[in-house]
Amino acid sequence: MDVIRKIGHDEIVEITTPFLITWHDGKSRLCGDFRALNSYTKAEKYPKPKIPHSLDNLAKAKYIIKLACMKGFHQNGVKPNSMKLLRIIRSMGIYEYTRMPFGIKIGPAPFQRIMDTIF
Repeated sequence: MDVIRKIGHDEIVEITTPFLITWHDGKSRLCGDFRALNSYTKAEKYPKPKIPHSLDNLAKAKYIIKLACMKGFHQNGVKPNSMKLLRIIRSMGIYEYTRMPFGIKIGPAPFQRIMDTIF
């Protein structure tokens, strides 16, 4: 599952967003600063789980498991016509997200919908 793909030199690039986080141990994480895009994006309304309801279900449970949702947003694909809005630039070239990146306004609703479907 490729999260990003490198843009070819022959492709026209209209928008990019640079953002790189460097951790204390020297490792870096490639991110996008999508604040400008988010300011033009309408968030999808999707209800978050109600804590009292979740606790009631938990109290009735026969088995309890703990799961880690690693890179949760990256489980959702991005439509090809939207990828050009999710471009990031680094010294090694220009890339675009092929999977839902973190920090985008519309990310939480589809992720929660998937979680509700699974659980």
